[in-house]
Amino acid sequence: MALRQLPFILLAVCIGRLWLVQLPSSFWVDETVTAFVVTHPGDASFAVAPQVPASTYYWLPEAGRHLFGNSEVAWRIPSILSMALTLFFVGRMATRLIHPRSAWFAVFACLGLRGINYHAADARPYAFGMCVALAALYFLIRWLDSNRPVDALLFVLLGGLLWSIQLIYWPVYLTYVFYAAVRIWNRQTAVTWGRAALVFVLMALIMTPTAVTAISVLRDARAHVITKVPGLRQFQHAIRWSLVVICGGGAMILAGFYGWTRPETRPAPGSLGLILTCWLTQPVALYIFSNLTGNSVFIDRYLSIMLPGAALAATAAAGFSLPDRYWREASMLLGVGVLLVMGNWRGANSRHDNSDWRAAAAEERRLAIIPDTPVIVLSPFVEARTPAWQPNYPLPGFLYAHLEYYPVKGRIYVFPFGAAAPDGEQYAYTLVRNVLPRKKRFLIYGTNKFWRNWFASRPELKGWQSYVDRFGDIDLAVFNAPH
Repeated sequence: MALRQLPFILLAVCIGRLWLVQLPSSFWVDETVTAFVVTHPGDASFAVAPQVPASTYYWLPEAGRHLFGNSEVAWRIPSILSMALTLFFVGRMATRLIHPRSAWFAVFACLGLRGINYHAADARPYAFGMCVALAALYFLIRWLDSNRPVDALLFVLLGGLLWSIQLIYWPVYLTYVFYAAVRIWNRQTAVTWGRAALVFVLMALIMTPTAVTAISVLRDARAHVITKVPGLRQFQHAIRWSLVVICGGGAMILAGFYGWTRPETRPAPGSLGLILTCWLTQPVALYIFSNLTGNSVFIDRYLSIMLPGAALAATAAAGFSLPDRYWREASMLLGVGVLLVMGNWRGANSRHDNSDWRAAAAEERRLAIIPDTPVIVLSPFVEARTPAWQPNYPLPGFLYAHLEYYPVKGRIYVFPFGAAAPDGEQYAYTLVRNVLPRKKRFLIYGTNKFWRNWFASRPELKGWQSYVDRFGDIDLAVFNAPH
């Protein structure tokens, strides 16, 4: 009995170390947006980025806040629960597609992916998206296996929900359509073309409001681009192929060392095809879209929905060498390896993200002893440009959402995103001529070397001393007047 509990104990330790210890740490900037959307629903400042609040995900953190309070932990609990369900569905799919004993291996393979562990403790839609996408695929498989209406209904509801969680999830539907079509074409299901068409039409009807939103956002897509168009090097790095090689190669080495015979049960070609599409459809589609349109959406968090597919691919790769009786031992070995490698054992705690807005805001409040200490706040959002940005931008607002959750003490002067736009530079001239020279100190809150160097080079501030405190990738530049 005790031996049967070992995988559960190891899983609990992994979740505790890889997920739970991150929960109390500071939000990164997009998590402050989650808090802003929930506390300011329908705020007019979202007009510059209407896709931001357009997600059904936000009812989850809202429920978490009401149930557990207004802490970082409370906001992140829905993602923890969503990712736990994702692990459950990964295990069930591994059992169906790869081997009856492969569930634990697939679960620990998930925990070997940094993105899985990151999004599990992230108050953003991505863990929920993975859960819904995988659950929809699971019930699609069950429906095609059994032709039961209840499975079809669950597939329709979950598939209809998925796109409304994150507008970038549209490629996932290619996987659903492809898998259903292959099964029906090869007569591997009792589901007919007519029934399948009806199911997908019903799903499309549910998604109609989301499609309208997606089309409206697409017209202004260039204004929201934050990364360069990817090349092949970025693509191969993004698909996380190393886990597949490690698991498949490791199993092959063990098989050769111990002289294991050929496995009795190996993944079927149809199962391998589904696993590959589950893994690669999102990155391939977003890579092609980014290169064709020039509007790059090839970002790790947008690709994260592929990660369960990568874990299944790693499990399938191991399945070509692992004999039936060794799946349990291999799973435990993988779990221990994941815990040792991914556990970040340099300290007792583990920070969720490199952006420590909480500590930066606390330091600002310590330094802004006089309430009218000028604090130049740089927006971290690409949309903070003229005409959406203006010197009189009203607060609270989306472009400075982090100030709402982690407030600062000084007199705020809002600045645009990035280097100086003409309006931003003119505003900066006004400050150095009329405001800053009369103060004993001013602060620049946010990461942008351009503005720090710009103010340091102004003749009006000659003799001022400055230094920079860093809180992960967040800077707090402090300028002190000469004595």
